[in-house]
Amino acid sequence: MSPTIISGNIVDVVKKRIFPGTITIENGSIGNIQEDNAHYHTTILPGFIDAHIHIESSMLPPAEFSRLAVVHGTVATVSDPHEIANVLGIAGVRYMIENGKQTPFKFYFGAPSCVPATSFETAGASLGRPEIEELLQQEEIKYLSEMMNYPGVIHQDPLVMDKIAIAKKYHKPIDGHIPGIVGEDLQKYIDAGISTDHETYTKEEAIDKLQRGMKIQIREGSAAKNFDALSSLIDQYPDQCFLCSDDKHPDDLVKGHINELVRRAFEKGLDTMNVLRCASYNPVLHYGLDVGLLQKGDPADFIVVNNLKQLTILQTYIKGILVAEKGKTLIPRRDIPIVNNFHATPKQPSDFHVSPQGSGMLCIHALDGQLVTEKSIEKATIQNGNTVSNTEKDILKIAVVNRYVNRPPAIEFIKNMGLQRGAIASSVAHDSHHIIVVGVTDEAITKAVNAIIEHQGGLAVVSDKETTILPLPIAGLMSDQDGYEVARQYAHLQTQAKSLGSSLRAPFMTLAFMALLVIPKLKLSDQGLFDGEQFRFTNLFISPTESPRE
Repeated sequence: MSPTIISGNIVDVVKKRIFPGTITIENGSIGNIQEDNAHYHTTILPGFIDAHIHIESSMLPPAEFSRLAVVHGTVATVSDPHEIANVLGIAGVRYMIENGKQTPFKFYFGAPSCVPATSFETAGASLGRPEIEELLQQEEIKYLSEMMNYPGVIHQDPLVMDKIAIAKKYHKPIDGHIPGIVGEDLQKYIDAGISTDHETYTKEEAIDKLQRGMKIQIREGSAAKNFDALSSLIDQYPDQCFLCSDDKHPDDLVKGHINELVRRAFEKGLDTMNVLRCASYNPVLHYGLDVGLLQKGDPADFIVVNNLKQLTILQTYIKGILVAEKGKTLIPRRDIPIVNNFHATPKQPSDFHVSPQGSGMLCIHALDGQLVTEKSIEKATIQNGNTVSNTEKDILKIAVVNRYVNRPPAIEFIKNMGLQRGAIASSVAHDSHHIIVVGVTDEAITKAVNAIIEHQGGLAVVSDKETTILPLPIAGLMSDQDGYEVARQYAHLQTQAKSLGSSLRAPFMTLAFMALLVIPKLKLSDQGLFDGEQFRFTNLFISPTESPRE
């Protein structure tokens, strides 16, 4: 096979220089780099790396995810298979690894550290010491995934510390997850050996972590958007910052990926080399990834762009293979096997009735673009002995329905979802992935939940006229269909959800995180209402001594 020759302005992120030259690709690697004095109109730079993502949140299995991502110059991801592990356990992790091998794309998976995320929810599986050790022994597993149980680390929980010790035994990095924590407790977390965090959402918090030696994965996903708040840190702490999406829904993935963050960083006037190192060099060094950085002998993983201002991706190469060109993926589709764990049975409106136990109740406040929530005390609306939604005050009923065993739904109320009619529901509900639903009436809530149960997973919108669903048959998290078609269907569902009154940028993504107990302040488990600050269950209805809002 004859060598491939590509010329352009070459960006060397290792030596921090840009020069005109020619790259020779031989057997998937860079055989030679020849500098010259020619004037080129294109630029060659290392492919982009998403330094923390849950592939499942794209609603696409790895092989299909790769077809969309390469168009934007992404060549690798540091991927936490935490979502499917909560559904299927170690078999789900193996599924992601094997499916990822169907494509040239470089998936680097971690061993999920918190399955279940807490003891306050019902997961479909669990990963204990034996499973974590089995995974971390594998070459394909590059790190211990985000340690979400930060109270367990701070207070030296034996199981948590055992998992950390296993990662150290195999000399693999440990990813963090510690939102809003600074000072002494943060230091205890770092001292345990945890080296990164992607949950930071204020600059002050980030600086405290950076000054203590942590590395910050600056996140911009479909729900949590922290780039504007944190991006200036790239020039202040260029060796300690990565770029990541964490969760990227399919309609957003069609539009862009890490390339959009790089472009925005350039527009902000941040140093070109610092930005590009955050998108490639830094994660390669931290995780020990076998991803090329445009050095002689490296794997030929790189992209060709028109220039470093517009950053139009012209070509993407992985292992010397042209995988995308001029906005089109060149990775063929593969047949995708179905795996699942779904045992819920149809519900009745009466299953969502809430007998009032007081006039005031705790209410979750969803925040657009954030995973954290606020909380308030609100006056309950009672009709015929049932506590119901109040659309005038934007207080809606929200429920979590266990999908693994048949139990009564857990029910709470939420503000800022904005629906004026109907309901939306999802079997993507971090982290145990039960069915989560929010709606205006118990009847609409029931229709949405039953649509998901009928399809063994998916996203549903119930309006006055119809029920629309995007089926997610793979673990109730991912579709087996073409990624671009999934993106189209998902975008349509988002539009429908907004037509019901929601003003959120990503209603389904926001809804999915209302069950994530490890993010404060107030969330809903399948077992009940959970106070993320006190890290314990609490009651929907308040005591008579507390006063609800009028």
